[in-house]
Amino acid sequence: MLEARDVTVRYGRRAVLDGVGFAVRPGRVTGLGGPSGCGKSTLARVLALMLRPASGTVTVDGRPVRGWRQRASRELRTSVALVYQQPRLAVDPRLTLAEIIAEPRAAVGRPAPERTGALAAEVGLTADLLTRRPHEVSDGQLQRACLARALSLEPRYLICDEMTTMLDASTQAHLVAVVTAYRDRTGAGVLAISHDDVLLNRWADSVTKFDQFSR
Repeated sequence: MLEARDVTVRYGRRAVLDGVGFAVRPGRVTGLGGPSGCGKSTLARVLALMLRPASGTVTVDGRPVRGWRQRASRELRTSVALVYQQPRLAVDPRLTLAEIIAEPRAAVGRPAPERTGALAAEVGLTADLLTRRPHEVSDGQLQRACLARALSLEPRYLICDEMTTMLDASTQAHLVAVVTAYRDRTGAGVLAISHDDVLLNRWADSVTKFDQFSR
C-alpha cells in the first residue's frame, strides 16, 4: 500500500495540505476528485516522492520514505510513477519520443530498445512517431509517450494526475484502457486524479472527494 499519514504541505504560510491521510491499495484504481486548486496535484507529488511534506509520513508497502526525489532509494523511487497533466512540461524537448520512453530504464542502467518498441505499441504509438521530438507531435501523442515512460520500469503504483485532461475522447479512452490493463496484469495500485466525476465513476473502484479527507 502507498500511504500518506497526517501530511501537511505549506507554500509560504499557506497550508495546501493540512494533516491529510490517504492510501492507494494494490490492485485497485483509487479515484480522487475535487475542484482545481484544492491540493490534488500537491498530494500526487508527495505520494510520488517528488515533494517532501512539512510534516507527516509516506510509506511504500510499509517502508517509510526517508529521502525525496533523487535522495529516495532507487527501489522506492522506481516503485511509484507519475503521469502529469501537461506532457509538454514533463519532457525534455530535445529528446525523441523513443528517448523519452526509454529515459527511466537508461537512468537505472537497464536500456532495452525492444522494451521501448513494445511500450510504444501498447500505448498506440506507431514506429514512425518514435523518431519525432515533442514539438513534432500532438498533445495526445506526447501524453501516450509519457504514459509509456511511466510504465517502463513496471511500477507497483501509478499516479495519473489529470492524465486525460484536454485530450480527445478516443485518446482518453485508450489511455484509461492501457492503465486498467496494466493494473489487471500486474496488480499495481493506481491513483486516478481528475475533476471529471463521470470519468472517475466509470474508471475507479472507489472515489474520494478532496473535502472528505482534507481539513
